[in-house]
Amino acid sequence: MTKGPYRTVIYVDGFNFYYGEVRGTPWKWLDPVALFGKILGPQNTLVKIKYFTARIQPSPSDPDVNVRQETYLHALQAHCPLVELYYGHFLRHRVPMEHANPPPASVEVWKNEEKGSDVNLALHVLNDAWLDAYDCAVIVSNDSDLAESLRLVKAQNRKLIGLVTPGAPQRKTSRQLRAHADFVKPIRTWMLKSSQLPNPIPGTTIHKPARW
Repeated sequence: MTKGPYRTVIYVDGFNFYYGEVRGTPWKWLDPVALFGKILGPQNTLVKIKYFTARIQPSPSDPDVNVRQETYLHALQAHCPLVELYYGHFLRHRVPMEHANPPPASVEVWKNEEKGSDVNLALHVLNDAWLDAYDCAVIVSNDSDLAESLRLVKAQNRKLIGLVTPGAPQRKTSRQLRAHADFVKPIRTWMLKSSQLPNPIPGTTIHKPARW
């Protein structure tokens, strides 16, 4: 492949990114276009950012969590035309779990599960490769289940693949993903801090949630 700039599509596993990188930080009101521009630099021309997530459900401990998420997603749609949102689904249900200090032998707990994003992301990476929608795909996740889709992209389409590992270096990049990557890029705190959305979003009444 010739030297860049490379047409680049970013594939963001929303839950993996949130829990690995920005949960518990003041940087959740994030502009992903600005962030990935800083991470990748001028050799990558951002064509699109595909953001895979699911609409979460409120809980007794955080009854407004869905409102904050929806506000952020609306902000992305209003301010970041390069961002496309793709939805899986969110499940919250009671499940019995083995008790670490019986008795009783088991206890019921709430289990939160996000379904569909990893499959959707893998399919889009593959389909976009066949459509020649990019020269370089950048995967923002540390989910090793994506490894086979990356292997196929390299074997059948010879595209460049980059990785951005949420939470690195504390979280080690998956060996299965790294095996198919041409490069791995870190996220620095200064990048998050300097890549925040405006508040409010210009031309709208969308404000950063107060609890963020």
